[in-house]
Amino acid sequence: MLKDKIKSLLPIGVADNIYKVKLLLLYGGVAENIYNWKPLQTELAKAVAAIRATIQKSEGKQLHVVLAMSVYWEQFINMYAVLAAALQLRGAKVSLLIDDGVLPASEKNLFVNGQHHLNKRWFDYLIIQKIFKPLDVTIFRYSDFITTADRQASKQLATTINIAELKQYTPAGLAIGEHALAGALRYFAKGTLDNEPDADFVLRRYIEAAELTKRATEHLLAEQKIDIACFHHGIYVPQGIIGEVFRKNNVRVVNWNVAYREKCFIFSHTETYHHSLMSEPVETWENLELTPALDEKISTYLASRHRGSKDWISFNRAPQEDIDKIRQQHQIDPAKPAIALLTNVVWDAQLHYRTNVFPNMIDWVLKTITYFSKRPDLQLIIRIHPAECKGTIPSRQPMAAEIARAFPVLPKNIIVIRPEDSTSTYVVTSLCNAAIIFGTKTGVELVTTGLPTIVAGEAWIKNKGLTIDPASEADYYAALDTLPLTKLLDDATIQRAKRYAYHFFYRRMIPVQAIQPRQSIAFGLNIKHVSELLPKADPGLDVICRGILDGEPFIYSDERIAPPAESGKPSGWLDMR
Repeated sequence: MLKDKIKSLLPIGVADNIYKVKLLLLYGGVAENIYNWKPLQTELAKAVAAIRATIQKSEGKQLHVVLAMSVYWEQFINMYAVLAAALQLRGAKVSLLIDDGVLPASEKNLFVNGQHHLNKRWFDYLIIQKIFKPLDVTIFRYSDFITTADRQASKQLATTINIAELKQYTPAGLAIGEHALAGALRYFAKGTLDNEPDADFVLRRYIEAAELTKRATEHLLAEQKIDIACFHHGIYVPQGIIGEVFRKNNVRVVNWNVAYREKCFIFSHTETYHHSLMSEPVETWENLELTPALDEKISTYLASRHRGSKDWISFNRAPQEDIDKIRQQHQIDPAKPAIALLTNVVWDAQLHYRTNVFPNMIDWVLKTITYFSKRPDLQLIIRIHPAECKGTIPSRQPMAAEIARAFPVLPKNIIVIRPEDSTSTYVVTSLCNAAIIFGTKTGVELVTTGLPTIVAGEAWIKNKGLTIDPASEADYYAALDTLPLTKLLDDATIQRAKRYAYHFFYRRMIPVQAIQPRQSIAFGLNIKHVSELLPKADPGLDVICRGILDGEPFIYSDERIAPPAESGKPSGWLDMR
């Protein structure tokens, strides 16, 4: 039977329902949330042919864009299809790069319920081929660019490399080792691989996959003239490796991901947005005129974030917001100044942020507890990120366990709010004199409330003239020594914080009208005619396509564009890490 054949090709166990989903996609028609492009196939082909004829007649250059999707992601597939259609309708040649069972590990693989899921993704190619056939794009398969010698060399490298030196493995300046380690950490959902029995086995599979990706991408570039590569995340395996090779070969790279606000996406040039938002010039937003209408708009949105009513990514839809109950439950003394400490998910923080003050987030938390244990005049309220247990990839290295291991008995002035607790983070911070963060995006919101915030890691709010940004551990402790502070942020700083928040949530998060939110982790599309994807039909899609094709900034000028209608209620829950 076909199912048995599939299972025989997968060396490590995978749940039966995965086969059912894939068989449904391939043989039972396209899944409900995956848009069917067949009704638009003829109309799209005519429109694309007319545009290409115009380009040829004018002797213009046709840019070749590769959408390096690599693996089938139900969460991303519809957006890739929109990009493929929209870019063709703007004259580009569009291709896909797909792993058809070459890689022994990828970002799609996860360690779940104590079971390894390291199946090769050969079925992905068949699914993607079916979905994209009406769009008439070329599909490049990894196997087309991998030789027997490549397979042998990649296996040899994975077998012999010194794991202790993996981060330093950078052949030709490519961060192969770093991305392989990132992939393994994400697979295990941990910040370190210590005490993980199968860590060596899994890590070597990611090393082999990283090397195979490097070689496949290099061979692709040797055979094809590619102008632009566009793909999600921009980190892990294979996306991180693909980006490394394309950049090395002077191919312009665009990365993207789903944003917080419903129907919105963040795009960035050259590297993952996790890093590019750190270095974005303040000139892109600091002189923005925050009119009373825009001030009200961002203020209303920030208030909605307490329950996620305008977002499709949220981790606490029904928070406990009663101040008296929160104080009583967590024994918060209203007479003693409190400092909030907000964590990230342990493995998430390890991968997304380039730390420079502390080696990692766990080290930061434990050292901060040690400091506050000697400050009985203050309370430290540690809010562990709800995504530790509510995200798509629950952490297998809980922060509470790390704290308990180091401090079996916590000092009386240290309060820990666990991730499963429904206590509102926003209410907790409203009770505090200041906040300390590592890399959480909540920092963008904290400063708009006037709360002084110390950034100990690499958060997007850092270096914006809004936070206290220590450059060393000594600077960090010096900042803690100033607590409690005597006043909140001044009005000028709060207004500056609101300008950045507006820029971040309404200009960097780009809405796409065709997106149809669903009550699930994936989203659908609502497209009736090809004309809806043409230039000038959707301002957000125009910003994205101009950014990809022309290198323009991925900034949606919301202040000058009539906003699309908002539903006013959450459509579902997404976590795209």
